[in-house]
Amino acid sequence: METAGRPCVVLVGTLDTKGREYAFVRDRLADAGVDALVMDVGILGEPPFVPDVSAGEVARAAGVDLAALRFGREGSDTRAVALAAMGRGATTLVRALHASGTVAGVMGLGGSGGSTVVSDVLRALPVGVPKLLVSTMASGDVRGFVGTSDLALVHPVTDVAGLNRVSRRVLANAAHAMAGMVRFHYDPAAASAPLVAITMYGVTTPGVLAIQAGLEAWGFETITFHAVGSGGRAMEEMVDAGLIDAVIDVTTSELTDELLGGIFPGGPHRLEAAGRMGIPQVVVPGALEVLNFGPRDSVPARFDVPERPLVVHNPSVCAVRTNAAESAELGRILVAKVNAAVGPSAVVLPLGGLSKYELPGGPFRDLDADEALFSVVRATLRPDIVLREVDANVNDPAFAEAVLEVFRERWTCVRPMPAEEETA
Repeated sequence: METAGRPCVVLVGTLDTKGREYAFVRDRLADAGVDALVMDVGILGEPPFVPDVSAGEVARAAGVDLAALRFGREGSDTRAVALAAMGRGATTLVRALHASGTVAGVMGLGGSGGSTVVSDVLRALPVGVPKLLVSTMASGDVRGFVGTSDLALVHPVTDVAGLNRVSRRVLANAAHAMAGMVRFHYDPAAASAPLVAITMYGVTTPGVLAIQAGLEAWGFETITFHAVGSGGRAMEEMVDAGLIDAVIDVTTSELTDELLGGIFPGGPHRLEAAGRMGIPQVVVPGALEVLNFGPRDSVPARFDVPERPLVVHNPSVCAVRTNAAESAELGRILVAKVNAAVGPSAVVLPLGGLSKYELPGGPFRDLDADEALFSVVRATLRPDIVLREVDANVNDPAFAEAVLEVFRERWTCVRPMPAEEETA
């Protein structure tokens, strides 16, 4: 990933409006020992300097003509359509550059439109490839820009429109941060330890940590995902990419928010990748009774009723308890996804509660609602899929031990344990 012994960073941006700023960043990268390949995605006019990849080349990579993007449409969506096309073209070209091994990292600058294009490109690169976006949108809701990627955001404070004593310092800092990422790129040696993904919430953390410790004692590596929508989606993507060897899905509550309109939905394909890929999976209905909304005053009226237990988890998250009918429906959804698995799978039920909110005396303790869920699982789970019931809360040590035992059974259906592989 070097050019003439120096790492190469692709700078993607709208040079027609931000050419001076890109030239400044290009020069700062050069001063830091990093080459820059500049790719123009601007559609409004000609750039102030000749880029390495022209806007015309980017447009052609998207299957369109630059002149048509500039002049061929009328209406309020003209710019949006053009930016989307340039984003597609730039993504195609950057992916090809990365596949060729010539790109160490990708960086861009932008306002709302430019950030949309650049972030599309950045999100298309694998986890671990250095990616940095200087965006005026970085102090707001950045979910649309970040998605499930590991891109770094820098807020420029001022608009990216001119060079001055403030913008030069911020842009130079960003360039030096990117230079540091690509010059001191961490490339760990190929790990022989298999990687197990686990999902976690605050209300399932004690149980997950116990499971994690047990797995690591057996020689597995673990990767934990925060089940707040983006976490579950990122796990599913990494499973599909073949980066994960097994899943212990302790915290499946993203299914609840997906079904009932909460703020942490995992998307329609949550809890599907492990089964589709055929890797060992153990599924737990952890925190499946928890429906999440934002601050207390954001809870919809139909859920903000006396019969609904409600917990203010923190100033930004308010949780509502599902009822028996919703629990049964969630059981059907969970089982349908597990039943589709082609690899060794199991479901483990914590009869003593799905989260710490369901400990004895806890605000969400509702054994009748839980039984509605458990009954559906018992009645509809595929007969050849292991079902284990444990008379414990999801966070109890006894439950973690049961999950580990079931996982070991499922894992050894396809592979020896890590210690056995090392001595083989």
